[in-house]
Amino acid sequence: MSTQDTGSYQQRIQQQIAYWDRFRQAQPFDAESDVELLPLSGTGTVYSFTTVTTPPENFEPYAPYLLALVKLDEGPMVTAQLTDVDGPVEIGMRVEMVIRKLRTDGQRGIIVYGPKFRPLLRPTSG
Repeated sequence: MSTQDTGSYQQRIQQQIAYWDRFRQAQPFDAESDVELLPLSGTGTVYSFTTVTTPPENFEPYAPYLLALVKLDEGPMVTAQLTDVDGPVEIGMRVEMVIRKLRTDGQRGIIVYGPKFRPLLRPTSG
């Protein structure tokens, strides 16, 4: 890696660190808060859903797409795109989280991955 490439790489790393530091500071907790991290299973049920036909500008290539409010088994609700859906979506449908491509950013085509939900493929024990 050339000196110029190394400098550019270091600059991108510093920008990412600064971004995540700002993100961390924006959290509604102070240093003395008693915050507990809770592991999540990644499974839940569709609480509500819609088909997005008129998306924000950066998501136009993906329209139409399914967007759902998923109630996780541990209680919290999250909004996420539904993927790998072959049939009709129903409220109460069991889903599981998967990591999929969200978008491509910038001139270099950096691919951003993140959580989406698909119909549950594996049975839950119990």
